[in-house]
Amino acid sequence: MVDLNSLVHDIAAEMAAREERGTVASYIPELAGVDPAGFGIAVVGADGDTHVAGDGDTLFSIQSVSKVFTLTLALGKVGDALWQRVGREPSGNPFNSIVQLEYEKGIPRNPFINAGAIAVADAILAGHTPKVALGEILRFLHFVSDDESIHIDSAVARSEQATGFRNAALANYLRACGNLRNPVDLVLGVYFHHCAIAMSCRQLAMAGRYLAFGGRHPTAGGKVISSERAKRINALMLTCGHYDGSGDFAFRVGIPAKSGVGGGILAVVPGKASIAVWSPGLDAQGNSVLGSAALELVSRRMNWSIFGD
Repeated sequence: MVDLNSLVHDIAAEMAAREERGTVASYIPELAGVDPAGFGIAVVGADGDTHVAGDGDTLFSIQSVSKVFTLTLALGKVGDALWQRVGREPSGNPFNSIVQLEYEKGIPRNPFINAGAIAVADAILAGHTPKVALGEILRFLHFVSDDESIHIDSAVARSEQATGFRNAALANYLRACGNLRNPVDLVLGVYFHHCAIAMSCRQLAMAGRYLAFGGRHPTAGGKVISSERAKRINALMLTCGHYDGSGDFAFRVGIPAKSGVGGGILAVVPGKASIAVWSPGLDAQGNSVLGSAALELVSRRMNWSIFGD
């Protein structure tokens, strides 16, 4: 039987020695200066044991990983009516494609590409102020992670707002198609700020536990969401969580996961573990090179692929 703690530390050491690390997300100025040498990993098992190695306690910008949590909140607010505004299919295109949004008449392909997440942010905003909406998002993260120190990195948020012209174009097109119900600048404020949330691998793995364990909160008790909804979110993570690299990730790793251009990935092994990895160097699709490689090793060595041994 594989010792999980030893495995986590072995993988961290192996990733530290790898030369090919990808390229950091330079189009967000505040992320461009992050050291590509970083690598962290954290695994929280069904027994509550937490295994952390490498830079697993280093804070990083979770970026699009936050979309898992905003989707959970939006479904809690509007239920399945959300699917009238956002699809559930893999995009097969870059995460910020304007062409695809235009082709599909303002209905984003899924909630994890940028246009879909902007529509989700609109559902959370629902006539409130951005401060109220962001407070709700942070309180949810504090609850599911058992950690009230999680916060928004204001420098990253400002950096995204200053350069997020393509996201502004997507939001305006959504508004033109009637799929954005609040003012564009307010919705983008929520979107940019929730992408700028800073977390460590340890915190992120803790936050993902409700998806790994049937919607339950392992320490507070009771349900965060129904087991049915947890299954549906996990399905979307598997099919859409890595943008136009989702099929390859599912092929190689075989577990639901959501990546972000800050280099983080939240992965879920139903009934077994919540995993978070971080390394800021990205591949051409915007996914962490070392993070993906590490999850492939974890899945293989623990026999954790959802498709069997």
